Amino acid sequence: MIVELETERLFLRAWKEEDREPFFRLNSNPEVMEFFPDTLTKEQSNVFVDNIIRKFETQDGWGLWAIELKQGGEFIGFVGLNIPNIEFPFSPFVEIGWRLDKPFWGKGYACEAARRILDFAFTETELEEIVAFTTVSNYRSEIIMKKLGMVRDEKTFMHPGLAEGHPLREHVLYRLRRSE
Repeated sequence: MIVELETERLFLRAWKEEDREPFFRLNSNPEVMEFFPDTLTKEQSNVFVDNIIRKFETQDGWGLWAIELKQGGEFIGFVGLNIPNIEFPFSPFVEIGWRLDKPFWGKGYACEAARRILDFAFTETELEEIVAFTTVSNYRSEIIMKKLGMVRDEKTFMHPGLAEGHPLREHVLYRLRRSE
């Protein structure tokens, strides 16, 4: 069973079949995907959705929630919790992440949804720590991490999923503990 959450303006819900097309549009937008290795094809985007849905089953009903505007019911992207499939220097961990379509940037939706998810993670799931990370040049995501009260680690790290020499390989790491 998938846990569904809400905020003042947003529904954080299970994925629907009709989310696939707008999700592909945002995943194929070079501006949205600026800090990812590449844009996604339709097939890659659909595989991503399938993996998200599967993870809800293995992570006790939580994962990367689809975000829907309460007013108008429009799908705008995702925000949620994830346990990556690859080993990082600071594994094991649960990360919080987000990806919204460009028309919805700068409206506070990512912070609003992420705050609700952090509350869920710390109070209902009783996780001890949540991390977030991004490439060193992604200042917009860092701003969100700071607004959420997350604290940046002093050292950067090299993303293990990116090849040596890749321009996006160096990442910053932010943490938030339940006690904070």
